[in-house]
Amino acid sequence: MNKRFVWYPVIIGIFGAIIWFILHKGQALPVKQAAVEHTMHTPTPLTHPDTWLQYLDNFRHPLSLLLLQIVVIMVVARLFGRLAKKVRQPSVVGEIIAGVLLGPSLLGWLTPSFSGFLFPAESLKSLQFLSQIGLAFFMFIVGMELDMSKVRNKAHDAVMISHASIVVPFALGVGLAYFIFESFAPANVSFLAFALFMGIAMSITAFPVLARIVQERKLTGTPLGTLAITCAAADDITAWCILAVVVAIAKASGLASAIITIALALLFVTVMILLVRPWLHKVLKRHLDNHNEKVAAGYVFLTLLISAWVAEVIGIHALFGAFLAGAVMPVQDTVRKLFTDKLEDVSVMVLLPIFFAFTGLRTQIGLLSQGHLWAAFGLIMLVAVGGKFGGSAVTARLMGQTWRQSVSIGALMNTRGLMELIVLNIGYDLGILSPEIFAMLVLMALATTFMTGPVLDLVDFSGKKAHRAATA
Repeated sequence: MNKRFVWYPVIIGIFGAIIWFILHKGQALPVKQAAVEHTMHTPTPLTHPDTWLQYLDNFRHPLSLLLLQIVVIMVVARLFGRLAKKVRQPSVVGEIIAGVLLGPSLLGWLTPSFSGFLFPAESLKSLQFLSQIGLAFFMFIVGMELDMSKVRNKAHDAVMISHASIVVPFALGVGLAYFIFESFAPANVSFLAFALFMGIAMSITAFPVLARIVQERKLTGTPLGTLAITCAAADDITAWCILAVVVAIAKASGLASAIITIALALLFVTVMILLVRPWLHKVLKRHLDNHNEKVAAGYVFLTLLISAWVAEVIGIHALFGAFLAGAVMPVQDTVRKLFTDKLEDVSVMVLLPIFFAFTGLRTQIGLLSQGHLWAAFGLIMLVAVGGKFGGSAVTARLMGQTWRQSVSIGALMNTRGLMELIVLNIGYDLGILSPEIFAMLVLMALATTFMTGPVLDLVDFSGKKAHRAATA
């Protein structure tokens, strides 16, 4: 019997049982009650000479302030993106670091007055809405770039590795949640919601960042690169479906509500695949053959917006709808290139840095001022790397890959980057993640993404050294 058919049910079954056991035991943990809120002290605004009041008012106008924020964010993001490339890191790593540094972790700590002027609390809603639009466009592009034919062609090994790289860290994340729930969960948050979000935060992979690393290292088309891309694609599909279910459970007021939401989500996915996809194929082909690109683009954007809206109304988040809209687009290269080019520049160059900055404004590394908090962060890193890196590498080895290939796949699958930040912001918006846990998980996303390059370099060095020794 083929060994993959033996290991698949064993790994999925064992860790599935662990997840169920921990969730069952966790129901007995007490839920923290909300404490009485105290009025926070707000800093006294700076006084200025009367001659400057008119110009200060112009600076503080919502549109003027928003444009200034975008300019500052873009400049800082591009600067740190270039610095990241100089140290052989994806530019997205530098952009994430730039976002964190623009928040209270550095700018707010060094110059609180300037930080309060540039990013006043009342302006954050505008940044949040812009970042959500950018994320919707980005998730649409991610959905379009998924090549399902590659997933089907390498389905056996890729799906096995992908699912193991989800279920193992998910189980470890749920286990970690059991031990930190009483200390770190926000008030009035159930163990089920907290544990499920910790599980999904441990098991996500940044498909776009992984694809960029594979491309930059000239692994595209190689067996390793193809397998890694396929695993990440399968991981993306599975993880986002799980996230949709987790969000539905977290938002639901009871079991019946959660079941209705999940049922509506399944109906929504079925309609998009069986009805919307063939309709789009016919409509887009007709208009593109007649060189009506603008009309075709209108249908694409309409599908994106309606899909995101339906997903938000159902209760599984607009970003899942945007991702699904991209996934059901026709697979012709001309269609994908046309609409990817239209969206990618705006979303990646302008709107995504806004999302990084907005995430950075929420990330307060200064909250981790005590030793036990850094100990908790150490546990999170251990679970994240051990589950994702270890689960992927060991499963790849069981599937017949060499140890070097297995370690490389583990390092690539351990890349979290942007996709992790999206998940964390959803959990933060739903009130499931506390500011302390949010800060820890943002740092974990940065660290796991940053370590991918050095690990791949180490594997390459080891391979070259072994080759020299063999030929000597």
